[in-house]
Amino acid sequence: MCIRHRIKADFGVDAVAVAANVARFEEAKALVDACVARFGRIDVLVNNAGITRDKLIMQMKEADFDDVIGVNLKGAFNCCKAAARPMMKQRYGRIVSMTSVVGLYGNAGQTNYAASKAGIVGLTKSLAKELASRGVTANAVAPGFIATDMTAALSDAQREASLERIGMGRFGAPEDVAAAVGFLASERASYITGQVICVDGGIEL
Repeated sequence: MCIRHRIKADFGVDAVAVAANVARFEEAKALVDACVARFGRIDVLVNNAGITRDKLIMQMKEADFDDVIGVNLKGAFNCCKAAARPMMKQRYGRIVSMTSVVGLYGNAGQTNYAASKAGIVGLTKSLAKELASRGVTANAVAPGFIATDMTAALSDAQREASLERIGMGRFGAPEDVAAAVGFLASERASYITGQVICVDGGIEL
């Protein structure tokens, strides 16, 4: 069963699947255009594409930096640029971009990733000012340690050290992040824009 039919069967809603490299503007625009062509509008954009190329700066290659910035930050810019026009025209839209607590506090071995996620914060706050008068909000969600494939790769020692820094004493779940994104994409958040919501369990960095 294709993705579109599976979503229809499981959730009772229509969907369209489009493959795109968001680091390339024309592909990001084609992604948005496909949504508008299929549904007549685009109400919510969630910028969730992200990669890592972790290394200390002395070992980091220029390509490691460029690749992460290209997907994580430029990809978000490309999607926002493509979605801004139809959202402004319809005078409604919700943009939610995934940043990270690393983008707020930094982390050794992640200068490229931290820079890309810090850039998301600036992008979000600037977009909020540009689009607010047209009924479009722009916010960001900054997850901390979340139980994903990425954190599963940590050693036992790294996991223990990480848990000691989290006030709630546990890693978050993907559903914790999804709840924050869902709220910011909803009508309940219609008067919230330019904000960064940390979903980190009270992490101390």
